[in-house]
Amino acid sequence: MSASVQQVTVGDCTIGGERLALIAGPCLVEDEETTYEIAARLRDIAAELDLPFIFKASCDKANRTSIDSERGPGWRMGLTIVAKAARRAKVAVVSDVHEVVQVSPASEVLDMLQIPAFLCRQTDLLIAAGEAGVPVNIKKGQFMAPEDMAHAIAKVTSTGNQSVCVTERGTSFGYHNLVVDMRGLVTMRQFGYPVVFDATHSVQLPSGAGGVSGGQRALAPVLARAAVAVGIDALFIEAHPDPDAAPCDGPNMLPLDSVAGLLKQLLDIREAVQASAEQETD
Repeated sequence: MSASVQQVTVGDCTIGGERLALIAGPCLVEDEETTYEIAARLRDIAAELDLPFIFKASCDKANRTSIDSERGPGWRMGLTIVAKAARRAKVAVVSDVHEVVQVSPASEVLDMLQIPAFLCRQTDLLIAAGEAGVPVNIKKGQFMAPEDMAHAIAKVTSTGNQSVCVTERGTSFGYHNLVVDMRGLVTMRQFGYPVVFDATHSVQLPSGAGGVSGGQRALAPVLARAAVAVGIDALFIEAHPDPDAAPCDGPNMLPLDSVAGLLKQLLDIREAVQASAEQETD
């Protein structure tokens, strides 16, 4: 995709620049030491590959299948933990906000606010996030057509905040399944804002394992390769040292040990696509 987009600065990172940016971390905040260790490991991988890196970990997983599903330490404690871990690792950090009351305290310690997919039409939440004055990443709802995300963007930018990204994370496809229409990446990038592809949530099987979500983590690299070939500004992945032991979303998270190899492959694809595009314009 050759159309230029608004560049979004998150901490020391740029999304929408020449380099593919990386947004990565565990699904859920755990204890501070584990959160820090994952952030530091991903920081080092990104630095080796010269990738702008933003650490992601959810402070609270409010959209759970079951009342018994793991939500984490609560949004206030989770916010404290993720902020401390990010400061220790010296990385930019993004996390979710679910209610208007969470926006102000979150914007004081986070470099970017994330609107969960299920809440991407919540007008008051989007406006509050925009008014906070920090960058906002809006995840496209599983029920949304890509062209309708223009309205979500407009709610944030109506506040004067132009630092907006939109994230594709799959669309509902029958029961307990998602599908990614790569055409949506092109559609959303035409809005003029950076497009992020969430490779791991796109292979989630919502509520597909009884009271919890299942996933097909082996297919996440496949979709990531396709999205990079189409053209994206940032890759979003969730990774964990031991996904099968993670408190939530383990079936679709990548093992930390696999991240570096995948990113190298994706950068090769990106370079090949860019080289081909340059030859076509010569």
